[in-house]
Amino acid sequence: MAEITSLLHGFGVALSPFNVMLMFVGVVLGVIIGVLPGLGGANGVAILLPLTFTMPPTSAIIMLSCIYWGALFGGAITSILFNIPGEPWSVATTFDGYPLAQKGRAGNALAAAFTSSFVGALVAVILITFLSPVVAGFALRFGPPEFFSVYLLTFCAFVGMSKGQALKTITSMMIGFALAAVGLDTVTGQLRLTFGFTELLKGFDFLIAVIGLFGIGEILLTLEEGLAFKGARAKINVKVVLETWRELPRYWMTSLRSSAVGCFMGIVPGGATPASFMSYGVAKRFSREGEKFGTGQVEGVVAPETAAHAAGTSALLPMLTLGVPGSPTAAVLLGGLLIWGLQPGPLLFQEQTEFVWGLIASMYLGNIAGLIVVLTCVPLFAAILRIPFAIIAPVIIVICAIGAYTVHTSMFDVYLMLVFGVAGYVMRKLDYPLAPLVLALVLGDRAEDSFRQSMLLSQGDLSVFFSNALVGGLTGFALVLLFWPVLAAGLRKIRGG
Repeated sequence: MAEITSLLHGFGVALSPFNVMLMFVGVVLGVIIGVLPGLGGANGVAILLPLTFTMPPTSAIIMLSCIYWGALFGGAITSILFNIPGEPWSVATTFDGYPLAQKGRAGNALAAAFTSSFVGALVAVILITFLSPVVAGFALRFGPPEFFSVYLLTFCAFVGMSKGQALKTITSMMIGFALAAVGLDTVTGQLRLTFGFTELLKGFDFLIAVIGLFGIGEILLTLEEGLAFKGARAKINVKVVLETWRELPRYWMTSLRSSAVGCFMGIVPGGATPASFMSYGVAKRFSREGEKFGTGQVEGVVAPETAAHAAGTSALLPMLTLGVPGSPTAAVLLGGLLIWGLQPGPLLFQEQTEFVWGLIASMYLGNIAGLIVVLTCVPLFAAILRIPFAIIAPVIIVICAIGAYTVHTSMFDVYLMLVFGVAGYVMRKLDYPLAPLVLALVLGDRAEDSFRQSMLLSQGDLSVFFSNALVGGLTGFALVLLFWPVLAAGLRKIRGG
């Protein structure tokens, strides 16, 4: 098969000594980021993105994707040992992971979490390997109306998956659209909303916004909460790992089900957090020992960890093939590709074959590297949490400031980062989601261009978005997702009545 041949060539690219070194460095940095509450995958990738500007694009994206794998692994460590989710998607892991640690089975819980994470990510990478060329080939037939309908579907999916916060999701997204409109209008050449600041001619740099919203915003929130870390000691060795591996095969159906849920939620895009909760609920429903969930069941760790990693990894599929990120971290990686002059989408598979397959091959290798690192270094990573957060927080803020300044070597960007940081803190306090804002900021320009090109082609006729079965189906599905919260509420009232 052509995919196998291309993948083998990709392994040749990814297995260069420099790239292998970057994999392990990225995984270690990612685990540290995942372990520290107040950071996270999207934040870590955004903060460390400037470090990769001097690297070849393939090496840079390999390192950044491995930071992401490491962050996915690292979130489980604090959830199980300290009952503090290092990542939002690790919340479900605390339900059974922390009770297992309290029973003296912290090593078993961690081994189960890491192995399940590996399995979930592996399933998603296999899916990307065989599905992405098909999706990319299909997308080559897309015109402006089809691309706009895909963007619309992405935006509406965030609204439909908002779980009772549809208005807040829409509000956050509208702020992102407003920020995306700042700068030079690509169609008319007019300046928009720059207010006399020449630094805003190119608009708001998504990287500055992400560093501020996630990095600074999360640190401010964490400092306010005054985190203190007290948790179980982790003892993990070969005996514990082998003992856990002998136990895991009995949960093969849970792993399979959770992988399917995760891959679907990653592509839709629903995200790793709802995927982990959904798979935990499904596992509890179908398990023979469902009533014991929450008291320290290994199956209760397997389900959310498998789904979270499957979702986090499969979110890269629509980003690579359509240029539509399925998660905040994928949105940051998308911005990185644009900075390196690479245009994500169907043409990427034709014009940058070495880059694409080198990246996909590195997903296999980075996942293996991540499993090795976390299984051997858990006590070391857990010890990081013994450092007072009052020391860690200023270090993270300085790293954020350096990262923001490095983008354009401009102090204006550092001030903007602080403004976005305060905005991110306020939004989190008011329970407004940040992911829709980042998504709209990254995709807003492209969605607007596709919409205006469609209007020019159709001479202002909106029916162009229903002009054939493909674009009509995508647009119709998007509208259903947009109004799904209202439809669901109506259905509940009818059933209740």
